[in-house]
Amino acid sequence: PVDALWIESMNTVLDDNKKLCLNSGQILMLTPYMTMMFEVEDLAVASPATVSRCGMVYMEPVSLGIQPLVDSWLQQLPESMKKRKATFIVTLRDLFSKYLESSCEFMKKNCKEIVTSQVNALAQNLMKLMDCYFEPYKETEYKKVSAEDLDNLESNLEPLFIFSLVWSVGCTVDLEGRRKFNHYLRDQMAKFSSKWQFPSEGMIYDYRFNQKEKVYQLWSDQNKNFEIDPKLSYGEIVVPTNDYTRMLYLMKLLLTNKKHVMCPGPTGTGKTLNAYTLLQSGLSEEYQYISITFSAQTGANQTQDTIDSKMEKRRKGVYGPPTGKKCIIFVDDLNMPK
Repeated sequence: PVDALWIESMNTVLDDNKKLCLNSGQILMLTPYMTMMFEVEDLAVASPATVSRCGMVYMEPVSLGIQPLVDSWLQQLPESMKKRKATFIVTLRDLFSKYLESSCEFMKKNCKEIVTSQVNALAQNLMKLMDCYFEPYKETEYKKVSAEDLDNLESNLEPLFIFSLVWSVGCTVDLEGRRKFNHYLRDQMAKFSSKWQFPSEGMIYDYRFNQKEKVYQLWSDQNKNFEIDPKLSYGEIVVPTNDYTRMLYLMKLLLTNKKHVMCPGPTGTGKTLNAYTLLQSGLSEEYQYISITFSAQTGANQTQDTIDSKMEKRRKGVYGPPTGKKCIIFVDDLNMPK
């Protein structure tokens, strides 16, 4: 915290004079290249003069709320969407105001989280998922987005938002919490008379949104034609469940759009297997991966050496995967090092 006494004694150092006057009468000058910086806990006892001199402004994340995050995110939408100002931004603002804060509040009050999360982080996770769906609508020199594509996206905005909401705000809770959140979100959608109600059977977590056909589909529909490959040994057989399909879908969506993914969960639930399935056979040719397994003895230098050894030199000081490839670094057992 700022101490009212010492900071006032330092006024001459902090202003343009840059002189420190000691009790002995000695004066120490700061050179033009020197500056004093403070990282403070709070400004409970600081005077306005102190704040202006140190240039410190302190904001509680709680008092800021989610709105600034939403506003700054809306400014970063792809240009093709911004051109239609009236529609996309208005619709998205409307969806955020209807669902986001109330969902976070409900989840925090009534559900138990497996790993405690911050509301800001949940909101940003929702935006990350939305970013993944907006990525194909970014225009480049080689790619123009047609009006038809934008119309299509516009009609799918609400279900994509709801799907992202379920898998950001609604997915950090335990099974009992998911049941509660399921009822809550269905009630909210009915209250706002949404056109995109989930089918009545099962939970909202059992469905994904199919953009082409514009319907909610069960995750299990993807595994209808599943057959076990007779060449596999017993230990290599994976029977896809709902959880397995969902995890692969979400991990692939985030990774292919350059978002970091962290996959927590109890031991022996197949996290490593899921990750390897995706890395070895679920991604296109342009992706390669580096796999690092952490142990209690792993150190920072060792980790860096492992990554460096797999990279190629591109030019002076720049290293990376072979040209035209993208590299995913997969860390297993992240919590092991001392």
